[in-house]
Amino acid sequence: MDRENLAQAITGLKTNLVFCQQCHNLAENILCAICANPDRQQNIICVVEEPLDVVALEQGRAFKGTYHVLGGVISPIDGIGPDDLKISELIERIKGFGSISPSAPSGAEGIREDDLSSEASAKEEKGVEIIIATNPSLEGEGTALYLAKRLKHFPNLKITRIAHGLPIGGDIEYADELTIMKALEGRRDYRING
Repeated sequence: MDRENLAQAITGLKTNLVFCQQCHNLAENILCAICANPDRQQNIICVVEEPLDVVALEQGRAFKGTYHVLGGVISPIDGIGPDDLKISELIERIKGFGSISPSAPSGAEGIREDDLSSEASAKEEKGVEIIIATNPSLEGEGTALYLAKRLKHFPNLKITRIAHGLPIGGDIEYADELTIMKALEGRRDYRING
């Protein structure tokens, strides 16, 4: 009986799973459970590489916003460019917030002409934040930099990057150069008041 249920569940995955129309995460309906949840903060969007990144971040149960799955990272060696990812969908999603519209760039770099043709929607949400949560790999950092350049022309948009550094319980002596560099860059004030 258990084998039959497992077989039906696996078969159902192929026929029932789709991509969420808003965030491009795996879903069983038009919207995934996270995007459809009215208790989630729609104005905070965590940009990740793959659906498994959403699963990992949700395990912490601390993030109350929504996600945007890029579907990978920019990797010229593998022939994956920005147009192969869900970046234009992210920009359209940001434009859906009425208070967010791109300003004219000082130079032509990093923004496309179609990014400037924003239609203001009826929504007037304030405090929109994009959290770039790509992996700390060469490709992940390159993708994060590309996103930051594309999004910098939205003046009311807060753009943040997840912190990188040493894990709790990790030893400094075993950390690689990049991890130590990121840990030092991301240091915070540790002054104790009182």
